Amino acid sequence: MRGIVGFFKEYKLFGGALLGALAGLLATFLGYDTAAHWLLSLVVVAELMPLMAGMWHDFRSGKYGIDILAASAIITSLLLREYWAAIVIVLMLTGGESLEDYADRRASKELESLLTLAPQKAHVLRGRKEVDLRVAEVKVGDKIIIRPGEIVPVDAAILEGTADFNESSLTGESLPLSRTIGEQIMSGSINTDGLIVARAVRTANESQYEQIIKLVQSASSNQTPFVRLADRYSVPFTIISFVIAAAAWVISGDSLRFLEVLVVATPCPLILAAPIAVISGMSRAAKQGIIIKTGSALERLAAARTFAFDKTGTLTTGELTVATIKAQKGFTSDEILGIAASLEQHSNHVVAAAIVRAAKKRSLKLAKTKQVREISGKGVRGTVHAKEALVGRQTLLEEHGIAVSHKPPGGDKTAAYVAVNGTFAGVITLTDTLRQEATATIKQLERLGIKNFSMITGDGYQAAHHIAQQAGISDVTAEALPADKLKAIEQAQQPVAFVGDGVNDAPVLTASSVGIALGARGSTAASDAADIVIMQDNLERVSDGVAIAKRTFSIARQSIFIGIGLSVALMAVFATGKFKPIYGAAIQEVVDVVVIFNALRAHIGRK
Repeated sequence: MRGIVGFFKEYKLFGGALLGALAGLLATFLGYDTAAHWLLSLVVVAELMPLMAGMWHDFRSGKYGIDILAASAIITSLLLREYWAAIVIVLMLTGGESLEDYADRRASKELESLLTLAPQKAHVLRGRKEVDLRVAEVKVGDKIIIRPGEIVPVDAAILEGTADFNESSLTGESLPLSRTIGEQIMSGSINTDGLIVARAVRTANESQYEQIIKLVQSASSNQTPFVRLADRYSVPFTIISFVIAAAAWVISGDSLRFLEVLVVATPCPLILAAPIAVISGMSRAAKQGIIIKTGSALERLAAARTFAFDKTGTLTTGELTVATIKAQKGFTSDEILGIAASLEQHSNHVVAAAIVRAAKKRSLKLAKTKQVREISGKGVRGTVHAKEALVGRQTLLEEHGIAVSHKPPGGDKTAAYVAVNGTFAGVITLTDTLRQEATATIKQLERLGIKNFSMITGDGYQAAHHIAQQAGISDVTAEALPADKLKAIEQAQQPVAFVGDGVNDAPVLTASSVGIALGARGSTAASDAADIVIMQDNLERVSDGVAIAKRTFSIARQSIFIGIGLSVALMAVFATGKFKPIYGAAIQEVVDVVVIFNALRAHIGRK
């Protein structure tokens, strides 16, 4: 019962028309024909008023939709006292709008999570005393303390200490970056391993994270509206219908002919075809783990001509893996990896986790360690097999007087240097690898007619071009902050779909024609900002979604053309004047059923 009440509250116009039609049927059944006609008239007029108000608003905006023909048929039915024909048209019109509204409301959310993830408090030094303040109260020049695991509250410059910072939410860079005295850190980045003291260089309102929030809000308010599919065919269909109806009236001299033609010309197939196909397509996509929030998002996905991708966590796994192990003379690669993993098993650093995973993959037994100490922002030292060992940055070894005879890795890799008993033992390089399905996804999109591809990332040029080349993408924008990503999207061939997964992607996901978020591991803010969310950690679902979208709207257009063709044929038949308007309304429902069944094919069959 509660569900029924909720339905009528949600879809008042359709609910009112349905109740009015049922009441009219009851009055007719009881023999109160006049009362039934008055009741139907009141219901139709009540339903017609918001329709006319919407039409007037559209006229003032320079828009002409499918409502003109429907309103003409309803008004003509009332004037000629064909009440049942009028109520049937109203039912189909409001029912189609309710279906379309239902499709648009699916999974719709606000971007609240982006605001809740923003830094809230800061540890501020007032003399020698530490005071916790709201981020909004931090002033330029204030000294702030940032402990391991905490979010940087405002843009600041480091005064004391060295630490690694996870800036993936801002730039998309998967590797933590070491920051030391004199270097600037951005609000929203996370201190992963060292206590630092910094001086605020911007207020919270001017800091990087707040700028991302503002970009999302601005992009959301400036999105270009998308034209409904049915409206594109409504004007020629309306003109054809009025021409046939007027010709029948003029030739016969009978005004009823005008209504008889308009009744079978009512745009119910146009109203029903697209939303039913869209809901079916959205449901099919959901079974594939693709959550499409609105019908217009599905339509924009089908129309997209350019696909742009973030790099880290989107085209790549977002998880570091050991690429190479180079051992010095007297050491083996397994020995180097085993020593490093034995020390790194005590660290929660992403580099440490990757080294430990690699050792376990090789079935290496991790040794017991002693006197393990993590050196903030540099690495780990300790005793393994009664030998003093160091694992970390090149600077860590150099500080201990150990010469490193190895060139730094390229821009797409990071390195962990290993020393044993004061001797350089070897180096382990790590990289973020291309997803296995990335290349197949690009090729599938090409088969679906997409010709333009680009990568837009905050990573460095070398890393970006290395991954883009592997994926088969030639257009690369690297070292891009959120504002830079927006510019790149604006310059791309429209409509453009953007695929990303981080907080830093939220503005561009909102600003693009259709934003697609990998939501299985991505940020909540990215999922909320996107029009489509991939719930599985599988990039191929993007091309699956495009295939579903294109098939859905192919079926929707086919359904519309079937409805238009049948309606035109019926107009020719009813222009003869041999059939009453109510028969036309009944036959039009047969056309609607044909259209509905064809539109439902979007839920089955191919992806």
